[in-house]
Amino acid sequence: MTMMRGDTDAVRALQGLEDSRSSVRLRAALAVGTAPDPCFVDKLIERCAIEPEFFVRDMLTWALTRHRVSLTLPLLLREVRSERAQARSQALHTLSKIGDRRAWPAITPALLSDADDEVARSAWRAAVVLVPEGAEPALATSLATQLGRGERETQLSLSQALAALGEVVGPALHAATTAEDPRVRAHALATQRLLRDPDAGFAPAIKEAKRVAALDGSPTADD
Repeated sequence: MTMMRGDTDAVRALQGLEDSRSSVRLRAALAVGTAPDPCFVDKLIERCAIEPEFFVRDMLTWALTRHRVSLTLPLLLREVRSERAQARSQALHTLSKIGDRRAWPAITPALLSDADDEVARSAWRAAVVLVPEGAEPALATSLATQLGRGERETQLSLSQALAALGEVVGPALHAATTAEDPRVRAHALATQRLLRDPDAGFAPAIKEAKRVAALDGSPTADD
């Protein structure tokens, strides 16, 4: 590794990123982002994949956004193919923050439907940021296949991603409101309500949508 600034400062920061104390790791990530240097990029990427603390991971992402995209983008694209779920999730999160649309081809259907909820949620957020003009309807169709998935937090993330795409999600949501699965119908209806009234709140929207889905004459969860 070639140190591009004072060796002592660089070594101290690198050691700090591996310290057992989360407060020290947080300060080290802040220091690296405040004074970015190419010698830190590999370590930041590596740490993202294993860092247990949310706030430290967020600071690691911020530090990566402070470095040149030409250095970070290839490594992040490699990470989205990692076998480690956290590596995929954090790389996708960082790509959404960088916002460089050259990363769009990496947002595959496999990532949008990843078995790990956190990876899928990160992929949804990244997708709506990176989607090129004209590809929004196809993305909406892909995202709609995930309606009804997971618990409240996951469903809210998907609804927010769909809402961010705007009116193009209309046909996909409409189709989902007639699905056999009552969870899919309810989630689609709740997302439609959020599109009409962003201030309505997700909890009331999903509660009302479940009631409507149960009364629409289609099979329900209790049938």
